[in-house]
Parts: sequence; C-alpha cells; structure tokens
Amino acid sequence: MIATMVCIDVRGACVNFPIFDAKTRSLKKALLGTVGRAGGKIGIDAKVPVIEALRNITLSLRHGDRVGLIGHNGAGKSTLLRLLSGIYEPTTGISRIVGRVAPVFDLGVGMDPEISGYENIIIRGLFLGMTRKQMQARTEEIAEFSELGDYLSMPLRTYSTGMRVRLALGVVTSIDPEILLFDEGIGAVDAAFLEKARDRLTALVERSGILVFASHSEELLVELCTSALWLDHGEIREQGDLPQLLAHYKGAAVANGERVR
Repeated sequence: MIATMVCIDVRGACVNFPIFDAKTRSLKKALLGTVGRAGGKIGIDAKVPVIEALRNITLSLRHGDRVGLIGHNGAGKSTLLRLLSGIYEPTTGISRIVGRVAPVFDLGVGMDPEISGYENIIIRGLFLGMTRKQMQARTEEIAEFSELGDYLSMPLRTYSTGMRVRLALGVVTSIDPEILLFDEGIGAVDAAFLEKARDRLTALVERSGILVFASHSEELLVELCTSALWLDHGEIREQGDLPQLLAHYKGAAVANGERVR
C-alpha cells in the first residue's frame, strides 16, 4: 500500500452503549418489545438507558500525523481508539480507516499463558497484523531485547508481571504499522529497561504512518506527538497544536480544582 493512501476520516461519529438492568437484560425481550412499538422496525427501547460514550466526533488524519489524545479519565480516549481500530462501529456518523491498523491497548492482549514465550511472540505478532514469517524473522531480536533467556521456552504463566511486560514490549516495538493506535500501558519494569523500551517506542513511531496516542504523560506526548485532540465527556473540546492544547487542558483542570497528571 502506498504510504500517502493511509488515512483516517471520521465524520459526526457517535458511539452509544445501551445499559440493560435485570428486567431488560434479555435481548429477545427487548427486541420483541421494540418490534411491537416500532411497527416492525427493530431499534432500542426508549426505556433502556444509553451511555453516550462519544458524540459528534469529526477528524481527518493523513500519513505523517502524530496525534496525542488528552483528557481526564473517562473522557472517551480509549473508546475513540477502539472506534478507529474498528472494534466499535459508530452508532451514527461515518468512520473510514484506510491502512493496516496496529491496536496497542493492552500489552497482554493476544498472549496465551499456556504456551511458551517464543510461541507468544508469533501469536502476539499475528494479532497485531504481522505475518508468521515476519515474526519468525524478528524472534531472535525480540528475545535479545527482552533479556528473558531460557524463560522464553517456558509457559507464559510462569512469568512475573514484569517479565510479561518485557516480552509484550519486545513484540509491540518490533512491528511495522501503517496506523498505530496506542493506549499507554508501560509499567511493572525497572527504570533501565523502561528507558530501553522508550528508545524502541520512539523508533516504532517513526516507522508508523499515522500515530494516535492516548496518554496522561506530558513528557511522552511531547516526545512522540506533534498535535493533540482534547476529549471532554465524549466530545472533542479542542484540537490543534500540542503545547497550546496541553496548556489549555492544564489550565482548565486547575480552574476546576482537579489534579493534573
């Protein structure tokens, strides 16, 4: 695929989640009740509460864009990443993604505790859109980076949390994504290894066509991104220059008596 073809176009997208309680949890009951009231058209019962996770999201990204997502916990950052990855479909509006997407939301997703570290390198790579051949070619380099030695021949369930993070980071930072959707999740490793991982993360971003990075770390945002999108209660409050948006976001947080992280 030609790099200039990689793009993200979202127009007026909303993502809603219906909440069913014990009385309305049955899908069959909800649908049958709706069919009767809607004249044969299936929809959501008006009595069922709906969480509006995202509202009227519009953005356009092209090859070379490096966008940081900022906002308080629950602002909708993770939901937006899942919309851009195709995990969530917009309830209304349009989401058009062109390019191979590498979603990095949870470093442990796509890893099996019952198989070896070597086997998990392949499985995790396939989950991130790489081929088996590509991951086999990267296995030795990932093994060297992770510093896990003989543990790579053992089941993942025998690993400590820090060892799992090392392996996951090794795989994630070895891929060649066209669109990298990254939700920060680096932790449980010593400082020296984390610095080593950050160097690889920077190289990963440089290889990607588009980066959308959700983080509370101003240092990482400044290091990896050139622009920003500020989400507030599921809506885009502001988008544009990263330093300017960070200043606005921190100013609003201070004015509201919130702690800025």
